[in-house]
Amino acid sequence: MIIVLVSTRPQLHSPMYFFIQQLSCTEIMFMSVTVPNMIRAIWLEGATVSVIGCIAQTYIYCGIGTTECHLLAVMSYDRYLAICHPLHYNTIMSNKLQNSLVIYCWVFGLLATQVNLSFVCQLEFCGPHVIDHFFCDLVPFVKLSCPHTHALQLAFFIVAVPIMVIPFILIFISYICVFITILGISSTTGRKKTFSTCSSHLSVVTVFYGTLITIYLVPASGRSLTVNKFTALLYIVITPLFNPFIYSLRSK
Repeated sequence: MIIVLVSTRPQLHSPMYFFIQQLSCTEIMFMSVTVPNMIRAIWLEGATVSVIGCIAQTYIYCGIGTTECHLLAVMSYDRYLAICHPLHYNTIMSNKLQNSLVIYCWVFGLLATQVNLSFVCQLEFCGPHVIDHFFCDLVPFVKLSCPHTHALQLAFFIVAVPIMVIPFILIFISYICVFITILGISSTTGRKKTFSTCSSHLSVVTVFYGTLITIYLVPASGRSLTVNKFTALLYIVITPLFNPFIYSLRSK
């Protein structure tokens, strides 16, 4: 509904709604890659998937996830321009820049994921061939390999820096500038009105990045697989489910 409305209503042809539309596209694909397999595994109390199929699901899932990380950073930059540089906003955030930023997110997401995939394709699996997860996530999939994977996990951690850490830092810096600008507004009504334009995005970023960092960057020692699966459920199902409500309820 969000995609159709933004495409057909002229009053919604603005950068903010354009990026919300793109976010909706990524979340539809994000859930389509993981949720059907999850339902199948729950219904059958376990499911079989080929190694090639598992690698394909991992690649698509990680590619879309990386794209969404950078898209959320782009959306924070959009809010930064709108609040901190309102007079130059329309000039800077042109249609050309909007499209270029979205294309960048997709190209970088798919290319960066290929680096991880090149490592995964070199792994050997000697059993047991059981993934204790509801989809082919990168971490439990790699744990099935026979060779010692500490070096591989270090490589994944290094690759995660441009995938997750840098976009998160950019979002953090953008919102520091936004909050400084908001605090400089004299009236309380003006501060509340200005903050409301970025509160939806900030809540989405908090849930999405909070769960991603917990799973992929925080050391897993002492954390059970059940906690990992529950955390993954938050950003795979719960976040995409509530994002349309978060954004739609803030807009007339």
